Amino acid sequence: MLPYSADILIRRVRALHEEIRSEVRAQLLQHSAEWLAHATESAEGDTQFRIDVRVEQLLLQFCQQWAQEVPFVLVAEGIAEDGWMVLPQGTSDSEAQFIMVADPIDGTRMIMYDKRSAWCLTGIAPNRGRQTTLADIEIAVQTELPTTRQNLADTLWAVRGEGAFGERHNLLDGSTTSFRPKPSSATDLRYGFAGIANFFPDGKAWLAALEENLYRQLGSMDVRGNPLVFADQYLSTGGQIYELTVGHDRFIADLRPVAFRRLGYSAFPLCAHPYDICTELIAREAGAIITDEHGQPLRTPLDIREPVAWVGYANPALRAWIEPVLLKLLHGENEG
Repeated sequence: MLPYSADILIRRVRALHEEIRSEVRAQLLQHSAEWLAHATESAEGDTQFRIDVRVEQLLLQFCQQWAQEVPFVLVAEGIAEDGWMVLPQGTSDSEAQFIMVADPIDGTRMIMYDKRSAWCLTGIAPNRGRQTTLADIEIAVQTELPTTRQNLADTLWAVRGEGAFGERHNLLDGSTTSFRPKPSSATDLRYGFAGIANFFPDGKAWLAALEENLYRQLGSMDVRGNPLVFADQYLSTGGQIYELTVGHDRFIADLRPVAFRRLGYSAFPLCAHPYDICTELIAREAGAIITDEHGQPLRTPLDIREPVAWVGYANPALRAWIEPVLLKLLHGENEG
């Protein structure tokens, strides 16, 4: 059980996210893209940039203060070698009342150039020790970190079994508007957005070939050359979850770990980790489906070093149509 009600936990997390949103916006207005994009270090699984440093400090300070009320585990990059910190300092793992996995800026590479929104992500799960997985997350919140040209920013949240909710914040006058996120009800990909992530050079050709083959077998390739499926490489897992949840995208897959294994990589280049997809509960509570590369729920341990492959479908009809073909391409004739 969690030590607070869901409402209290969501309010606390949203307060943290709003601080981070304000800090990121201030940095964008104060510094050049060249300054923000300076790489400071390479952490486990990702590169840290100047824009990350202050935000990670803010996250840690907020959590240290919160932990004076109740001990908990913070799982995040940049806070400890393995990304696992029990707060307050000196507390044992078993004393922690919950686990909070967080990515204060998911989409750093876009927001530091003021190109597209990044997202602040948080998932909260009961403390089941180091075996706690993505499937244990009971509360998720994600907040948009907008570019300086935006005056609107969204926040989505969900509680397991209670649905998904949203709020749009006007950054000019401070007003808010509530909404209920709703995935697409389309039953095919025709004239809609879909895609398999291939952000970086590693594995790009393999992933692109898989995507083309998938669309061909689904009959979504127009023989006359007119595109029937539109691609959007949103370089943020949280951003991809958002696009699926609010009905912009119909199918999204990030199969980089599969590609790296198939290509015989001894070490995986940059791919999604649990902190990147800790808000997938929101998509599922809104009615979308999120699975691993075998069509099963995500059960990756909350370890910052673990690679995560995932597939998202906007609704059950799209899953029923796409998944058999995708699994056959990934795993062969015997995959069911």
